Amino acid sequence: MSIKIRKEDALKYHQQDPPGKLEIQPTKSLGSQYDLALAYSPGVADPCLEIEKDEHNVYKYTAKGNLVAVISNGSAVLGLGNIGPSASKPVMEGKAVLFKKFAGIDVFDIEINESDPDKFIEIVKSLEPTFGGINLEDIKAPECFKIEDSLRGSLSIPVMHDDQHGTAIISAAALINALELAGKDIGQIKIVVNGAGAASIACTRIYISLGAKKENVVMCDSKGVIRKDRGNLTSEKAEFATDKDLNTLSDAIRGADFFLGLSVADVLEASDLKKMAENPIVFALANPDPEISYDLAMSTRDDIIMATGRSDHPNQVNNVLGFPYIFRGALDVNSTEINEEMKLAAANALAKLAKDPVPDIVAKAYGEETIRFGKNYLIPKPLDPRLLTSISPAVARSAMETGAARKPIENWLEYEIKLQKRVGIDQKLMSRIIEKAKSDPKRIVFAEAHDPKILMAAQVLKDGKIATPILLGKRKEIEKNLKEYSLELSDCEIHDPYEEEDLSQDFADKLYEKRKRKGLTKYEARKLMRDRNYFGCMMVETGMGDAFISGLTKDYPRTIRPALHVIGPEKRTNLVAGMYIINNKFGTYFFADTTVNVNPSVDDLVKIIKLTARALNYINVEPRIAVLSYSNFGSAKGEVPAKAAEAVRIIKEELPELQIDGDIQANIALLPDIQKENYPFSKLAEKGANTLIFPNLASGNIAYKLMETLGNSEPIGPILLGMAKPVHILQLGSGIREIINMAALAVLDAQIHARNRKEGK
Repeated sequence: MSIKIRKEDALKYHQQDPPGKLEIQPTKSLGSQYDLALAYSPGVADPCLEIEKDEHNVYKYTAKGNLVAVISNGSAVLGLGNIGPSASKPVMEGKAVLFKKFAGIDVFDIEINESDPDKFIEIVKSLEPTFGGINLEDIKAPECFKIEDSLRGSLSIPVMHDDQHGTAIISAAALINALELAGKDIGQIKIVVNGAGAASIACTRIYISLGAKKENVVMCDSKGVIRKDRGNLTSEKAEFATDKDLNTLSDAIRGADFFLGLSVADVLEASDLKKMAENPIVFALANPDPEISYDLAMSTRDDIIMATGRSDHPNQVNNVLGFPYIFRGALDVNSTEINEEMKLAAANALAKLAKDPVPDIVAKAYGEETIRFGKNYLIPKPLDPRLLTSISPAVARSAMETGAARKPIENWLEYEIKLQKRVGIDQKLMSRIIEKAKSDPKRIVFAEAHDPKILMAAQVLKDGKIATPILLGKRKEIEKNLKEYSLELSDCEIHDPYEEEDLSQDFADKLYEKRKRKGLTKYEARKLMRDRNYFGCMMVETGMGDAFISGLTKDYPRTIRPALHVIGPEKRTNLVAGMYIINNKFGTYFFADTTVNVNPSVDDLVKIIKLTARALNYINVEPRIAVLSYSNFGSAKGEVPAKAAEAVRIIKEELPELQIDGDIQANIALLPDIQKENYPFSKLAEKGANTLIFPNLASGNIAYKLMETLGNSEPIGPILLGMAKPVHILQLGSGIREIINMAALAVLDAQIHARNRKEGK
């Protein structure tokens, strides 16, 4: 889904303390003088001397083997042109974080102030001792061809210019599958390429490597068909010049089987599309707007197979499908290069993966019941967790087969496990939840809509079609902030309890009926309806909204109390619990109850376990639950061990298929190797726990706050479990990203409630 990005939001995102998008973290302990002596002087001398004896030991004793340089001179940045090296740095940092997120590769971004290609080459060559690979980025043509060719010929580490080869590899995978669907042979098809930049040249070359005939290719640039009789052609353009009697794109497109566009918007007209052969393949990859709009193309011909560069249409050709995994495979075998065979291996692996059955987790992430190979699914989705374990091994194998690998892989099963551990499937959890939210956006009532952070988050939610924001608060203050921050939310519902007397009175009457036998008077009910939390909860209770979010500016008890009074827990459990999602470098974990129940009984613990397991199943995560204690399976006595053990006994009887055990200490629960050795009977001994149930509020609350503060973890929550209708509470002072994450979770919760109502549950 295309999201509108505002200048103010982008600038604030990048300038938040610390500025930029990267930082360096040590990977070894530095907690003592002994550690420091090992890390630096005198201990560091020993690995230095070992590397001096054998230079290849640098991969053994340093981070070089997992370190890539993203290098640019800023001469062709995105759609911005030659903006210079300093201005290119935000883009290079962005590329760096994609390497880390999707493949666990560390990156230094290097912006070089040099436009002379020969000098640029010499500078990059001198960096070889530092890096395991080099990703060239945003360097203009034709210099980029010379630079890459020279570096590949002189360096003994992988080098790839992603602007060329990334698009080439991904589009090649899509073409392989499109030709299969169209029933055409790549050696026979007529190809028209519009655009003659670095990416177009690389794409055409890889198509020829796949079997396309150069004589069947017609390439166009802004002047029309590139003909042999045109003067002053670069060597790259001359490579694909034709002597056919064609002058314009409209001439060239007649009878074409495949159109590749890497140029500008709207250069291909519907009349041109009609001239193409039967079952035409159109890859209109100009961004942000393709060479012909998707809707126009699909309405012009019903036999078309189409891809674009956009995320809001099927078959997005996105470089992130390639470069992280290609470098991962190359680094893991200590390859000397990324050669043509390795690129083709990546393309074929992508094409094959699209034909494999798509896991439910991927389909649900994109809001679809099923995803199957066909015209609307030529290549895998960017959030498919199988990309890492499909492309990287294929690239690594190819490097070994072509003699480029210096450290061959011997056990491929172990290698796949290692890949999964590098980033973990769960690192994409929130991305999957957001995509699922987009499939059926719900109305979210924000009780603190006067706050600029809420409004900015609401803008992202609205633009991304993640949710429909309903703004609750003082109208004048909301409208003032909308204007001040240049936000486009004027079409959103705005409710002000002080303005809507009739609605407030109606809500007060309903609240009085709910609470009159619990000491509430009509006067108090009317007074409470001035409170945004009571008013907002009543909006959800009466169907004016699908979910309620508050807590940014008020403490937790003052926020949850109105929700419990107005909406309350669902009848089948009659208990509410709080859960945090904890993300850190080791994976994603779930903590409950961390916010509601002070000292739950055995029955309460059983309910909390069930609510937590149900929540994880809703977000397509297999729960592996540890009920925590200060004991291990009866090793110590007391109220907590007894309570934990009894709750586990009951759950095992009621839900025997659930992976759960306890009483157990937190460290033991998370370390399966220790369990295998000492407690092999444990249901968690195979994989360890990903879900921790705490015996009381104090332990749960302390644990998640320590993880947040000292454990370098990112908590998402608290997520309220067991409410009759969706209510979620922000942490005091949450940031915009946390608000967006919570809203996506609230949408998912509302989707589940809607489904349950429909099914009569």
